[in-house]
Order: sequence, then C-alpha cells, then structure tokens
Amino acid sequence: MILCLETSTTNCSVSIGRGDSLLTLKEVNSKNFSHSEQLHSFINALLTQEKLTPKDLDAISISKGPGSYTGLRIGVSAAKGIAYALDIPLISVSTLLCLAKQVDIEKGLIVPMLDARRMEVYSEVFEADFHSRREIKAEILEEASFQKELESGKVHFIGSGVEKFESICKHSNAVFHHKKLPSAQEQFFIAKRKFDEKDFEDVAYFEPFYLKDFVSN
Repeated sequence: MILCLETSTTNCSVSIGRGDSLLTLKEVNSKNFSHSEQLHSFINALLTQEKLTPKDLDAISISKGPGSYTGLRIGVSAAKGIAYALDIPLISVSTLLCLAKQVDIEKGLIVPMLDARRMEVYSEVFEADFHSRREIKAEILEEASFQKELESGKVHFIGSGVEKFESICKHSNAVFHHKKLPSAQEQFFIAKRKFDEKDFEDVAYFEPFYLKDFVSN
C-alpha cells in the first residue's frame, strides 16, 4: 500500500495504490498553490474513503522535483514526517518522468517542461520508452530550442511550459499537449517499481531536487 504525494506545481495531487492497481486519486489545480491547506485533508479523505488507517501504509512516495520551491518543500516535509512517524520507506520519483508518462507513443521523443520564470523552463528529453535521452536542464526558451530533436522526428511537449514554447516554435514536428501537470496517478506506478527494487531514500537526509536556488518574487 503506497501513498503518493505530488506538490511540485499548482496541482495538489494525492493517490493511494496497492499491488499493481491505483485505488484512488484526489487532486485540484489551484493557481494560488493550495498545498498547505489541501494536502493533509486530501490524505485523510483518501484513507477514510478506502477504510484505511496510516498503519496500513507500506511506503510513501513523493515527487522530488524540479518544480516550485515552496510546493516541493511542503510535499517533502509532509512525506518525511509521515515516513518517520510510521517507520516506513520513503520513495522519491522524478517529477518530469511522471509528466512524461502521460504521453503514450510508439516512436518519437517526449519533452516534459515545467514553467519557471519568464521564458525559462525545467525540461528533460525522453525516448518513447521513457529512457532519458538528455538530462534535466533549466533553460531559456528560444525559437531554435530543441531543433536537434525536432529534426529527428515528432517531439511531444507536455507540461506547464508548453504555452511558452508553442508561441515561438513553429516546427511541423512539434506536438503540444495542453493543460497537463504532474499527477500522483502516474507517480504510483513508478513508485511501485522502486518499492519492489527497494530503492528508498534516507528520510533524515533526503532533499528535493530544486535545480535552482530559491528566488523570491
């Protein structure tokens, strides 16, 4: 039984899964970042709905970033607190991999991108089988961005940075998936594999992957 938390963007998302099945999901996308108000109530609501208690949980999974500094802090703090209190494993999952998993293609590339500041995004490049082809970067979008990938075939862009890039990219091989954010739905299936492999984090020392230092508005 794995509890999954996703707080890296404006989407506050919580799921619970058991075995190979996702049991339940609750999420809300609020531009005001409602994580501090919603996260624990979502957790309690799902446990109650499934007639579970915290002691029924075998592990907790958290989206590790990159993403919102504040959102990641809230999610990771909650996950570490629960893992420590229940003495259960903590699993971290790449936010961009979770986002990429929402695209189902047989060939081509997938580029999940999260909005940063101005024309900047956090992005990674995945093959159709979700193997990483290019590491995570924070980059300023330009018309010539991802030209090498686009010249090789269809490239599927997904995430909160899509609108920025669509406004300047006119390449015929670019496919844009709108209004998609990382979710605890896809996170569960990645977390289950890591649970089976016993790929756990050190609860005391784990920190989110911010990619960049915090910058106040």
